[in-house]
Amino acid sequence: MRALLLRLPLGPGDGGRHQMFFVLAQCVPFVLALLVLVVELTPLHFIYTGPMLVATPALAAVTMGPTGTLAAVLLAVAVSTTTATHNHAWGSQQVYTNFLALLLVSVAGFMTSRAARTRQQNELNQIRRIASAAQEVLLRPVPDRLGPVRAASLYLAAEKGAQIGGDLYDAVQTRYGVRMIVGDVRGKGLPAVRAAAVVLGAFREAAHYEEELVEVMNHCGEALRRDAALADASGGDGALERFVTAVVAQVRDGPAVEVVNRGHPPPLLLSHGKVRALSPTSPLPPLGLEEFLTDPPGEADSYPFAPGDRLLLHTDGVIEARAPDNAFFALPEAMEEMQDHTAEAFLEGLHQGLVRHTQGCLADDVAVILVDRLDRPGEETVEGPAVEVAAVEDAGVARFSG
Repeated sequence: MRALLLRLPLGPGDGGRHQMFFVLAQCVPFVLALLVLVVELTPLHFIYTGPMLVATPALAAVTMGPTGTLAAVLLAVAVSTTTATHNHAWGSQQVYTNFLALLLVSVAGFMTSRAARTRQQNELNQIRRIASAAQEVLLRPVPDRLGPVRAASLYLAAEKGAQIGGDLYDAVQTRYGVRMIVGDVRGKGLPAVRAAAVVLGAFREAAHYEEELVEVMNHCGEALRRDAALADASGGDGALERFVTAVVAQVRDGPAVEVVNRGHPPPLLLSHGKVRALSPTSPLPPLGLEEFLTDPPGEADSYPFAPGDRLLLHTDGVIEARAPDNAFFALPEAMEEMQDHTAEAFLEGLHQGLVRHTQGCLADDVAVILVDRLDRPGEETVEGPAVEVAAVEDAGVARFSG
């Protein structure tokens, strides 16, 4: 079963100042054209403004696309026509010279802007193809059937245009049972992607040969520390700048789920219509901060996970999603309200609920694994929610971000 992958708009961020300067730069050609109009319609018309008006399309071509350049051209022609009529300058060589220069610069500016836009679009498409290939390696789709459970996943990227980031998830079937991980890397950008790749790689390796679930988590922590040491040696981020909250769960054939939690939001278990958090008995620090461990990690916590129960592993992007009034998203209540939904409907309902709650401005990425316990390992259908999920992909698809 493929992951349900969607993208949400991003609210104002650190790039707001740069965006403001860019918008101001886009306004310069139009301000210049209006300035020419003011000069020509006042006693200042003795100032020769021809070169200023001719420069309008060229400036627009630098900061705007073909549409903006065309708008600047039309404005420049309108201003030139108006000033020539007002000053009774029709028939003079100066007016026709200005029109000819304006025509040449406009054509050149429009063609240049169109070529630049095409080149940028081609480069963006190439980057998206590379990001899609990277995300296929880092975040493989969760299979819809894993031993005694059915599984589905959801990923929502907060940043517009993001493809990869610091949230991670995976689910694999091993000889020890079905093992799953959901994690969240501190920070964003390529360092977060690297840390997520390190943790996922360690999990996929250790899940198949480490008998104890605690050792699987320890293997992920060791891999992250080795990578942090390598980053320190090369002048990159240190360990304190690269820690990962993660939760690992295991489902065997019996009616139980084992959980090891390293500083991550606890999974939610829906059983008999009620949701409860599977909080750890002994809180542990995130991966990469093992120096804060007071005692070595013990055994995994075990919780009842009977046929018909539903388990949700998630990142803090869900529960920390805020409404405009700063109210947090009520995930347990949403789970209870959608307990009879199929997995496709549940994930779509979760997505729509987050959009409504945040008014489309999700502040952090969201990664979710949804697991339904079957009655028997070999059964194909269960009473209650079926968990078939289809991929939802469009031009705004984003799979992996921090």
